[in-house]
Amino acid sequence: MQDFLERMLWGSRYLTLLAVWSCIVGMALLFISSAWDMGKLLVEFVQVYFMGHVVEHFHIIVVSHVITAVDDFLLAIVLLIFALGVYELHIGKIKCAHQSENAGNILMVNSLDDLKDRLGKVILMILIVAFFKQVLHVTFDNPLNILYMGAGILMVSLAGYFGHRS
Repeated sequence: MQDFLERMLWGSRYLTLLAVWSCIVGMALLFISSAWDMGKLLVEFVQVYFMGHVVEHFHIIVVSHVITAVDDFLLAIVLLIFALGVYELHIGKIKCAHQSENAGNILMVNSLDDLKDRLGKVILMILIVAFFKQVLHVTFDNPLNILYMGAGILMVSLAGYFGHRS
């Protein structure tokens, strides 16, 4: 009975493949949809700058779309890192990744803490990008808004500093 239970527990690690496959699907969807959105933005850009269509505040629209795409690409990268990390921690080492010179250290996961640190750094970048996107819509009609903006930039800078130090 104990042997059966131990084999069942050990075999249950393959359930983590559900998380791996879900992350791969989510990553692919984010990459494809963000690339598609950037393609549509390129068409709009050509229409505005080369065909004379008039769109009010087009520059802010372009910057906002680009920042959203960067945010989505970073989230897709988080899903990729998580999928690779969960696979390596629970299923087995990915031989082709360890043999490749192109697989940077960010994709190599040796422990749960290592995975957490790598994900934390990318998630911090997502939060910084999201903050930057919100900054585009801030109006400086009130001195308090300027103070809040400065405090927000200081906090983002400190987060980047402490994230890099660790």
